[in-house]
Amino acid sequence: MSMLNNLRPSKGSNRNKKRIGKGPGSGWGTTSGKGNNGAKARRGAKNKPYFEGGQTPITRRLPKRGFNNIFKTHYQIVNIGDVQKIENEDSEIDAQWLYDHGLIHSKDKLIKILGNGEILKSITIKANAFSKTARDKIEKAKGKTEVVNSA
Repeated sequence: MSMLNNLRPSKGSNRNKKRIGKGPGSGWGTTSGKGNNGAKARRGAKNKPYFEGGQTPITRRLPKRGFNNIFKTHYQIVNIGDVQKIENEDSEIDAQWLYDHGLIHSKDKLIKILGNGEILKSITIKANAFSKTARDKIEKAKGKTEVVNSA
């Protein structure tokens, strides 16, 4: 019966680690597989990922364009016409409802309702923002708009 103290790996299954730079007898001595001389043969040598051998790097050759506003508020956009297309008996629409029906990708991100399309039913929509036309169309259909603060 085999016991835990008798367990051994099968013969030939384990090999010793390749010890680079441990003498000529190892087969990986002298230059240790790094070739002869040059910057890359030296200890601690590494190039930055964008280094192109003295050629001007692509990050400096290409012009910088535009402006990226890091303070911009990004909304998931939902048109009221898309809400109208989905057959529903619900009178209240919120982030969970929009997520369940595939109109938004995430319940946790901000949602803005836009006025593209027509709405015929009287419904209450809860979102983080509404366009003026969306608000007018929802209220014209005797619905309500509720602005929900972000978490």
